[in-house]
Amino acid sequence: MPSLKDLKKRIESVKKTEQITRAMRMVAAAKLRRAQSSIIAARPYAIKMNEVLVSLVTRTNPDVHPLLQVREPKKGVLVVIASDRGLCGAFNHNVFRAADAFANENEGRYEDYSLVLVGRRCVDYFKRKGFPVRKSTMIGTPTYELAVEIADDLIDGYIKEEFDELTIIFNEFQSAMRQVLHVDKILPVEPMEADDEMSTVEYLYEPSEEALLDTLIPMSLRIFFYRALLESAASEHGARMTAMENASGNAVEMIDKLSIKYNRARQAAITTELMEVVGGAEALKG
Repeated sequence: MPSLKDLKKRIESVKKTEQITRAMRMVAAAKLRRAQSSIIAARPYAIKMNEVLVSLVTRTNPDVHPLLQVREPKKGVLVVIASDRGLCGAFNHNVFRAADAFANENEGRYEDYSLVLVGRRCVDYFKRKGFPVRKSTMIGTPTYELAVEIADDLIDGYIKEEFDELTIIFNEFQSAMRQVLHVDKILPVEPMEADDEMSTVEYLYEPSEEALLDTLIPMSLRIFFYRALLESAASEHGARMTAMENASGNAVEMIDKLSIKYNRARQAAITTELMEVVGGAEALKG
């Protein structure tokens, strides 16, 4: 049985841990509020931009633009967005598990594939596994400049036929308690099924269809990557806030259990001392 001194040290240690996890929860909550504001502001524009692009592509001949051309998927690229830091529950693990599943499912489909890794934890995980890496980068604070850097490299690679399909894995923020994992193919840009109304409506292009697509498709992909970075950041902070809240609750529960054990041990020690005193007094009387 642990001594009173050992129990007291454990209680003090768990109390310090509880203070740290509570502080980390508060920091994560503050960062989540900022990230949530950013994604709420960016999400409607990104969604509408994608709707416009898909609607336009549905009416367009795929041969008009190289990003619309569908090739035999011999070479693929998978973009994996995780976090720079840990202590965020199963946030990173879910992304890695989805990436591993994607690699296993497409092992015979692609002759060759590579990864674009976004986030330090992502880089560390796949570096140990020895997967071919096309590009890796840290996130820090998600910026549009970082999204442009990632998107432009992939756009250039697809146009040069360095790969034939592009897929992305990231977490979409729903709430602090819930993140939805997305595995989306984004290149080539696929049209949606045209209905009767869509087939009868014609667009007038100014200055030209090719010029519009040259501007709209890269812009849409950059905004998509920016949204993915913001969604992942908000999801990370929400997952960390939840994880630290659970850790604080577990620490408080452990402190209560250790305190009960400490009080019982202390009571037993006092009882033993009293028995010794009484026994000594009885011996002196005898």
